[in-house]
Amino acid sequence: MAFEVILEAVGSTGRFQVVHVLLLSFPLLFMASNNLLQNFVAAVPDHHCRLGLGLGHNLNVTLDPLVGDLVTLYVPVNQQGRADKCRLYTAPQWHLLWPNGTRGNGSGAETRPCTDGWEYDRSQFSATIVTEWDLVCERHALRHLVQSLYMAGVLAGSVIFGRLSDRYGRRTLLLWSHFQLAVSGTCGAFSTSFPLFCFWRFLSGMALSGISLNTLCLCLEWIPTKIRTSVATFCSYTYTAGQLLLPGVAYLIRNYHWLHLAITLPSFLCFLYSWWFPESARWLVMRNKPEKALKHLRRVANLNGRSQQGGELTVAMVEANMQAELRSSKQTFGVLDLLKTPVLRRTTFCSSLVWFSTSFCYYGLAIDLQGFGVDAYLIQLIFGAVDIPAKLVGFCTMSYIGRRFSQASTLIMAGVVILINIFIPEELRALRTGLSAFGKGCLSAAFACCFLHAGELYPTVIRQTGVGLVNTMARVGAMVAPLVRLAGDQLPFLPMAIYGAMALISGASACCLPETLNKPLPDTIEEVENRARQEMMRKREVAVPQETQIPMMEQSV
Repeated sequence: MAFEVILEAVGSTGRFQVVHVLLLSFPLLFMASNNLLQNFVAAVPDHHCRLGLGLGHNLNVTLDPLVGDLVTLYVPVNQQGRADKCRLYTAPQWHLLWPNGTRGNGSGAETRPCTDGWEYDRSQFSATIVTEWDLVCERHALRHLVQSLYMAGVLAGSVIFGRLSDRYGRRTLLLWSHFQLAVSGTCGAFSTSFPLFCFWRFLSGMALSGISLNTLCLCLEWIPTKIRTSVATFCSYTYTAGQLLLPGVAYLIRNYHWLHLAITLPSFLCFLYSWWFPESARWLVMRNKPEKALKHLRRVANLNGRSQQGGELTVAMVEANMQAELRSSKQTFGVLDLLKTPVLRRTTFCSSLVWFSTSFCYYGLAIDLQGFGVDAYLIQLIFGAVDIPAKLVGFCTMSYIGRRFSQASTLIMAGVVILINIFIPEELRALRTGLSAFGKGCLSAAFACCFLHAGELYPTVIRQTGVGLVNTMARVGAMVAPLVRLAGDQLPFLPMAIYGAMALISGASACCLPETLNKPLPDTIEEVENRARQEMMRKREVAVPQETQIPMMEQSV
């Protein structure tokens, strides 16, 4: 709380905060593109087995790979009348070329797997990793593996960069993360093999995690309590704008090499201007570096037109205002400190479950858009647009009702909608898509609340460690979500049943988290415990008069 007094003296809502938040938010546009890039770089075009040249030798047939007579002779059809994607007839079915022959008449003939590769319809996607490395049929699971490895990178980044940021500073790790994303993204765009592409995507995921973690902390630690919700909502809308930008860029760039490069190039710009950011003064004070904190505070005061107030600040004043925090900074903190006290244990367990389930369900719906049977560009645009009203409602509830209510209600509604969608017939495609979009909007609002709430729950001394842990759980959820899709090969309803159940369970656990609406950021573990005790005493004081009022009413009767 004492730091907020110092921040008010140098300007808490001035020119610096405006530029600071805008520059920090810009990379979020391309974070959405990286997270959802799978929908376009790993899109699966229509395809069938490639017909070897020997099959058409001395045959008076056309060689059109999609509609020619050779396809009719050798490629079976499924129940929907579409060419089989994974098998060929072992012998030509000549009767299918007769005037009264139908392709279904060859359904009983012997077939074999593809041995010469596949032919792809390149009218919508000129090149994807699926067409590049034939990730279809018995290799189709590798397509989901790419997204899981990317999220594994995000998971590794949450663990590694969370700890390093608490030790070496938010700004330092933000710079490194932008540099790593720029390099790994560029290399990934021109990978020469599938394993190499997975490796670069893994490193990109690590970098994205470092960017999101340090952007969140630098935003929260340089702004006052009164505008935290507004800033968090603005950052969330920047991510939404990125979702709307992605289908437009992907529509213009149909080759995955150049699409991958297009969303990576802005990282070089972000790396260059990130040198302008000051280090978190809160973190510097907590790391017993008040001189450097004072330097950055005076710089902020100059940018906000409060040079006089900045010049009046001294190291002694900073230390005097943050005595409790400085005493706490002399201690060493780690992951185990998140379980040190009852309140932190409950907070860590519940918030970890909330983050896991929110990310698990979100990416379960947002990835593999082709499964909806609607144009991938259109469905991505719908899924992005639905976030606008969803996050607006979330902003209102977070600002006027509370973080806890917003978190719980959005998750529960998402779970209910996902489960209802299981019972909707596949023929009602528009209704299923609409319900999925509504559920995805609820999860987007839940995600926005997650980022704000988590930053407010943990004290400064372990904030990055706490946020890193819950981010880790979120990335575990995102990593597992594509793999759960594979269960649909056996039981089509099972993935959605799992997504819906997890959303309901985590919505219930969100009710156990502390409320942080209009409360200053805590700086020490003791401050978190004291707030919980005060809240408990307040509830008891409210409950006692109600209990004593009932006997008095009975006595009067």
